[in-house]
Amino acid sequence: MRDVASEPDVRGVDIQRVGVRELALPLHVATKEGGYQSVCARVDMSVDLPREFRGTHMSRFVSLLGEWQDRPFGRREIEKILRAAKQRFSSTSAHITVAFKYFIAKPAPASGAPFQLDYDCQFEGELNGGCFVFNLAVAVPAMILCPCSKEIAVVGAHSQRAVIRARLQNDFGHIVWIEDLVALLEAQASQPVYPLLKRRDEKLVTEQAYANAKFVEDVVRDAVLVLRELSHVPRFRIECESLESIHNHSAYAFYETPGPVEG
Repeated sequence: MRDVASEPDVRGVDIQRVGVRELALPLHVATKEGGYQSVCARVDMSVDLPREFRGTHMSRFVSLLGEWQDRPFGRREIEKILRAAKQRFSSTSAHITVAFKYFIAKPAPASGAPFQLDYDCQFEGELNGGCFVFNLAVAVPAMILCPCSKEIAVVGAHSQRAVIRARLQNDFGHIVWIEDLVALLEAQASQPVYPLLKRRDEKLVTEQAYANAKFVEDVVRDAVLVLRELSHVPRFRIECESLESIHNHSAYAFYETPGPVEG
């Protein structure tokens, strides 16, 4: 049978990335407690394609990723997948992004009413030659209260839900747990958010947020100072977007360590 994808190409154009996107895959992500959480991940994966080849075999991506479904999955496994991809495709570089919802127990602060809150997370891996880079990205919902509104209003102050996004490059030999990163980022907001609140919980949350008013700039600067203390995180990005309650636009702040976060 004729293999059209493997036929030579004469146009002389190297393609940096070819692959698959939005491939759904069941995976097990390690938890800090020592177990695993089953997730439904969406995977983007690619390799470079030299100019001499017309195309690549997309089925090989699916087959390779399928070998890891329902198996423990993390930094080490991503590196193994990318090295296998380089060998299988005879490529010089390989990339992968694994996006998933991760649930963390979030009991109400006063009543202790149990529930779990979902967080958008990503594992990102890049292998160029023999150099492997791994990034962990999370998006954390939180609550912020405007310091200006608190200062000028006779009664109350406007507050809103915000999203704190972080992307960390993680050195080999050190694990940044999703649970720890989420807790670190939530601590920089005026107040965390909760999926289930009784009346006494709501009272506590709103009062504590009022006592801890912050701009998006405050959230980002405070997060930067804390992330700088993590010696095994050489590069990171942090941003905070406030979904304003009194405007039809968002407020936004962003910081990135000098030099791009690879990946």
